[in-house]
Amino acid sequence: MSDNATAARRSAIYLLDQILGEGRLLPECLAAGALDRLGPEDRARAQRLTLETLRGLERADRLLDNHLNRTPDLTVHNALRLGAVELCHGEAAHGVVNSMVEIVGRSRKHGRLKGLVNAVLRKVAAEGPEAWPRMRVPRLPDWLRDPLIMAWGAEAVASMEQAHFAGAPLDISLKPGAQGPGDALPTGSMRVRDAGQVSTLPGFDAGDWWVQDAAAAVPVQILAPKEGEAVLDLCAAPGGKTLQLAAAGAEVTALDISEARLERVHENLARTGLTASIIAGDALEHQGQYDAILLDAPCSATGTIRRHADLPFAKDGSEFGGLIELQAHMLAHAWTLLKPGGRLVYCTCSLLPDEGEVQIEEALAQYPDMRIDRDALNVPGADAGWITEEGGLRLRPDYWANLGGMDGFYVACLNKTP
Repeated sequence: MSDNATAARRSAIYLLDQILGEGRLLPECLAAGALDRLGPEDRARAQRLTLETLRGLERADRLLDNHLNRTPDLTVHNALRLGAVELCHGEAAHGVVNSMVEIVGRSRKHGRLKGLVNAVLRKVAAEGPEAWPRMRVPRLPDWLRDPLIMAWGAEAVASMEQAHFAGAPLDISLKPGAQGPGDALPTGSMRVRDAGQVSTLPGFDAGDWWVQDAAAAVPVQILAPKEGEAVLDLCAAPGGKTLQLAAAGAEVTALDISEARLERVHENLARTGLTASIIAGDALEHQGQYDAILLDAPCSATGTIRRHADLPFAKDGSEFGGLIELQAHMLAHAWTLLKPGGRLVYCTCSLLPDEGEVQIEEALAQYPDMRIDRDALNVPGADAGWITEEGGLRLRPDYWANLGGMDGFYVACLNKTP
């Protein structure tokens, strides 16, 4: 049994405790240094184990319930869940069971339960791998599932859950003329299967490409920046869209309220050799006049569950009303920064119509100088069936099911009358 493997598992259990017990998002935990003591490979393994366990949580709990008289303390429960998922994914039983027994056994609080952990996981090892694929695809929690069914229907939501359970491959955007690893997607992004360590992939050090989900690359394609245009990228971090704008030759101002998150933008600009003016500040206080604006508004991020399996468990929807109000304020202020004759692309990585379609319907009714541009949505790979009633583009995780899905996004292009 590898000490490194046990350390990664122990860290994964800690992350599960934070997400399921404290309602913390995985990025919060990582930013607070949860994995800083691990080497790069073990950090990656701990994150992978955490996400795999969250994706398979419903199945793991059903298997474990057959062998538990009552639910144990959260930390022990999470050790059992992690063990069950690993066993059902084909990990060697002796390594998984011994590791979990050691982790629980070393705990002052839970050490007496190591016998329970041993007995339960041995039973799961015997029956779990055969039972696992016959179980239903894990469902979203009701707080999110119910409004999504109202919006898209039960069949579509079931397909989204299938995409969430499958997880997300690595997508990249290329600098013009550059080559990249992976397969070309209809929208021009590239998809890399089993990518491993991103920084070791061909072209990374040369700055030929950057990581960006294919759906997240579509808003800039719709904005269609031109060389020399003054373009404002609001809420710019982590910077994928900033890089797209800069690669098109635009004079980019990238603004974000988080200086820490802007560090990633600086790093990626340096690596790719692209340039943009970076400002740490509040989008609602920014001033200036721009030819084009990209507003990737703060949102529920419900479109990104393929890669952020922690989100449905760490959130409960209680903050979404405030986000919807903030989006309306940000769109209103951004509209004042747009020159007459200019264009603004509004987008959110959300599956909730209140953060997309409804926002734009209300804006169009409110601003007499605002026109929606349906023609701008005609970009490579965008299906005409994805265009919504009010004239935006709706992207969903169940689209491109045969290719590995995409993040959920809403995108609308708004023109300001001259």
